[in-house]
Amino acid sequence: MKKRIFCISLVFLLSHTFGKAQSTLGPRFGNPLSISYKQFLSESDNAIEVYVGFRSRANYQWTNISGAFQKHKPLDEVIEGLRYYYGGGASVFIWSFDSDFLGTYSSTAFGIQAYLGLDYEFESVPINVSVDWIPTYLFNGYGSGFGGRYGSLAIRYVFRK
Repeated sequence: MKKRIFCISLVFLLSHTFGKAQSTLGPRFGNPLSISYKQFLSESDNAIEVYVGFRSRANYQWTNISGAFQKHKPLDEVIEGLRYYYGGGASVFIWSFDSDFLGTYSSTAFGIQAYLGLDYEFESVPINVSVDWIPTYLFNGYGSGFGGRYGSLAIRYVFRK
């Protein structure tokens, strides 16, 4: 519980750290369910996103903390307000696994991630929606190796300046 409170507090602290650039905050529905904070840098198309996720099943659970740098490019010729983005980042996964045969096993895995996604901001309401694919390579611990099935749908509130 202390980890969750710390992680959520970190996201809210970051929301007040940056200057006048636009920021977004909301859930990321994916693997795992996360709270996402995205901060655009100045008036550019560059953004930093951090998110904290939790997942729990009958015999295992994990927490992840991720951060990424993303480059956004407009697709206004398709739909006004639509952008694609790409980037890279890193993640820490903290695993705990209970087994009848092995007992309790816990591990920490570190990963590098690539990001490819679509992002849309509504003009009339302060809502941002994005969908992305996040191929990840985990270096050690439970689940090490390449994972190509990570991604999410995010729905965020836009703090307009």
